[in-house]
Amino acid sequence: MSAEVVPFDWARIFLGDTPPLFLLEIIFRTTVIFGWLLLLLRFTGKRGLAQLSPLELAIVIGLGSAAGDPMFYPEVPLLHAMLVLAVVVSLQTLLARLVIRSERVETFVEGVPVELVRDGVLSGRALEVSSLSREDLFERLRAQGVRQLGEVQRAYFEQDGNLTVFTHAQHAPPGLPVVPPWDLEPPRVVQRGEPVRGPLACLGCGTTRDPSGQQDAGTLSACGCGSDRFTPATTDPLAPPTTVSGAGGDADDRAPGQDGGGRGPLAGLGPD
Repeated sequence: MSAEVVPFDWARIFLGDTPPLFLLEIIFRTTVIFGWLLLLLRFTGKRGLAQLSPLELAIVIGLGSAAGDPMFYPEVPLLHAMLVLAVVVSLQTLLARLVIRSERVETFVEGVPVELVRDGVLSGRALEVSSLSREDLFERLRAQGVRQLGEVQRAYFEQDGNLTVFTHAQHAPPGLPVVPPWDLEPPRVVQRGEPVRGPLACLGCGTTRDPSGQQDAGTLSACGCGSDRFTPATTDPLAPPTTVSGAGGDADDRAPGQDGGGRGPLAGLGPD
């Protein structure tokens, strides 16, 4: 402890060495910093909020910073810290009431939900706005038991950073597989010239197409998202193969939308 610090100097503990008018400056400083912090958190994105709104996260940071310094810095008066805490709580209460009463304030402070997936097709623009990668989305979908995008009717990135998913109750159409994770086992890309059997899914956005009547994948046009890479669409990428014995007893026929690895109708036809 510094020799200049006199223990239990009540004037220093509560007031410090500043004039009383400095208390008004503290109110001004706290208001400016709290507003700036809220603005920065608002534009940081929802991905890192971890179920806290920007307003809630701002008050947590503000209260933590204001409460910590006076606990062990002798030059920080308690009255100054108490005033900062009171101003932060007052600002939070005021903003919370404004959020309830004004939709514009709510939108600015907390943002709006973003639709990431519609009918099995993901939006690249929505992912960009939400600061999410495709792998981030797939990870969150897998956590909710989704195996392929065709199961998803709608997926919304909520204001608090959570993902809300609405899936088909039954009979989901085939779609782009999200399991196994692509980092561990990338989906097989359909090569031009391969025989086409069953629907295909765009590797860029998940749009499915059924190239009925085409003999091979050589005539497939690019998807609307710009990608020209496709993979077999599947209803369940983890399902085991279905084997049907032919007349000779040695034929191995796959059920539509499935293969030996549960990866779709074209897997196993040749090397990637």
